[in-house]
Amino acid sequence: MPRFPFPDFSLERFRRRLANVDALPQLCVLGVVSGLTTGVLMVLFRLLLSLGGLAFMPGGDYEAFEALPALGRSALPLLAVALIGIWMWRQPPAARKIGVAHVIERLAYHQGKFPLRNWLTQWWVGLVSVLGGLSAGREGPAIHLGAAAACGIGQRLRLPHNSMRVLVACGTAAGIAASFNTPIAGVIFAMEVVVMEYTIVGFIPVILASSMGAVVAQIVYGPEPAFNIPSLHLQSLMDLPWIVVSGLFIGLLAGLFVRVARSGERLQHIPKWLRFLLVGLLVGGVAWWYPQVQGMGYDTLELTLTSTLPLDVLVAVAIGKLLLTAITVACGIPVSIIGPVLVVGAAVGTLCGMVGAVLMPTLASGPEVYAMLGMAAMMGAVLQAPLAALMALLELTHNPNIILPGMLSVVVAGLTVRQLCRCQGFFIAQTQNGMHLLQHPLRQVLSRVAVPAVMERSVEQTQRKISREQAQTLLEGEPTWLVITRSSEEKTPIGLKAADLARALLDEEMAGEETFDLLEVPGQRLELAPIHLQATLNEAFERLNEYGVDALYVHHTTAPTIQRISGIITRDAIESYYRYKP
Repeated sequence: MPRFPFPDFSLERFRRRLANVDALPQLCVLGVVSGLTTGVLMVLFRLLLSLGGLAFMPGGDYEAFEALPALGRSALPLLAVALIGIWMWRQPPAARKIGVAHVIERLAYHQGKFPLRNWLTQWWVGLVSVLGGLSAGREGPAIHLGAAAACGIGQRLRLPHNSMRVLVACGTAAGIAASFNTPIAGVIFAMEVVVMEYTIVGFIPVILASSMGAVVAQIVYGPEPAFNIPSLHLQSLMDLPWIVVSGLFIGLLAGLFVRVARSGERLQHIPKWLRFLLVGLLVGGVAWWYPQVQGMGYDTLELTLTSTLPLDVLVAVAIGKLLLTAITVACGIPVSIIGPVLVVGAAVGTLCGMVGAVLMPTLASGPEVYAMLGMAAMMGAVLQAPLAALMALLELTHNPNIILPGMLSVVVAGLTVRQLCRCQGFFIAQTQNGMHLLQHPLRQVLSRVAVPAVMERSVEQTQRKISREQAQTLLEGEPTWLVITRSSEEKTPIGLKAADLARALLDEEMAGEETFDLLEVPGQRLELAPIHLQATLNEAFERLNEYGVDALYVHHTTAPTIQRISGIITRDAIESYYRYKP
């Protein structure tokens, strides 16, 4: 009976395929798994918020701070900062980093590996900050929890590091999609803010992940977006000049937000407990009169869009919530800022719309139109993510006619922040040196591919001194490189071209030699430094520069104490890949 070969679906083959730049089917599988995982985690996070609301909030609504007595809602932020402070005090400094900036940092500097302690800290701080009435959102926790969970799958399967960056993007997109029910905006946010590149191979698995995250959220919460949006339309093109002026004003407020939030270094001389206490007192003090500044503020956002809030409430949300959120971050409490930024933008936009109605009574559009434009402009300006802001605007309104004024508002606000306020995007400003490592084109290209895709696999390991018979046995496998291991007192291993040993065996002058010292054989020898099999070409390039060598030996662990050399990768091979990349 004939035997038909079956395809190899082993995990090892899966890893080898992922090491290449064109591993699209494998990345799509990871995208689906990441999206479903993140969607489930986001549903769990929202359920825990709902349980917290049932425990002590009137009507079980965890955003109903207005229904609490003034004393109760003012005391909640003090309790929240105390609980967060105790948790953070018990953690080492490295475990206190959470949120989107932490995700970007782990992707850029740690190959997408997320510590478990930080992940647990994100759960605690995310839940306590929202339930405790601080000005905070749930989107930052969604992104961190999703990205870390997706990369945890990759770490568990020991996948190459180039696939980790796609997993980070998948978890990020699915987190945004599950939070807002905006899958397209989730994809654009992941690529524009976190990964900072656009490639077909990167887009497709991220689209799948975002779709899966949205599907899970819709199964539990239905197809409606995070907040109700009324029907919107632009009254006339006469609105456009005032929309430009409004965008300028929103950009100035966005620049104020970023600058205040980045002023944390100036507060380092103040004890941390005093900074936390200051946040609790400020939020509680404002909440005594204006509870709308507390929590995510989505209930206030809906009222802003569907009815006219009192003028003093709009001003309190526009200025008070903006400053309270920025001061909270500056004082060292790592709350999520995306939700509050949207609410602040809507309040500022509504105020601009009300002024526009006074200036142009018969021509101006309704304040709700300016509220939506304000949301997009503030988000795009603070995060420096104009495309994500526009996609969110489109998906939330289901109205393509809002895109034209939205583009004007977002562009003007973004230019104002960058050119007049001289501010970077909020999350980039929080990373090391204020620079995303993957903004460098060379690093972007080299981070897409893992070492196994480029390394020379035809390698034999040998001792320094070998007999003629051993040399002939080594060459029977036709290796390209020989890795010469040396004693622990000597330096790192040496790479020797196998062809050089073959020539020595055929050399008439060495015909009488029975023992060969491979460090004395004429030929090309390179000092080698180690690199792990999972590493990307970017990591390999950095290792070459760090050790000042021209080649690396690639190793992986086959048992707890046993390491095996899998190949050699040279500087020439990396540079050749970059020059002739597919």
